[in-house]
Amino acid sequence: MTERSPLNESHPVLLTIAPILERTGGRLVSAQERGADDIPVVWEGETLACVRFVPVDVGVAAPESDSIGGLERLLDEVAGELGGELAALPRVDKQRAVRLLEERGAFTFRKSAETVAAALGVTRFTVYNYLNRERA
Repeated sequence: MTERSPLNESHPVLLTIAPILERTGGRLVSAQERGADDIPVVWEGETLACVRFVPVDVGVAAPESDSIGGLERLLDEVAGELGGELAALPRVDKQRAVRLLEERGAFTFRKSAETVAAALGVTRFTVYNYLNRERA
């Protein structure tokens, strides 16, 4: 596998994964900057770049670029679509919010059920009930 020198963010593969990285809090770094936890993006035997995710420390406020920030962005997006603060919505709209969040991958984030429950003003158990109802 050969290593590329400068990071060419206009490569079609890197353009394709850019929205995923934005949503999950990842960022591209050059192959030369690769750290132990970085994930190489290889195309036709060539390392185009590496993906770096910012680790989340428990009990520390998370920067906007990490996965917590990604979940917060999803919550804000859904709140905007549903017309207001999620906790103030009626039950049926809270169920809809959970459905939209699930469709957008919100529940792939660590401790997402707790975060969503707090935003909706319900218990984590209620969020799981909404998810199970939707999946049934």
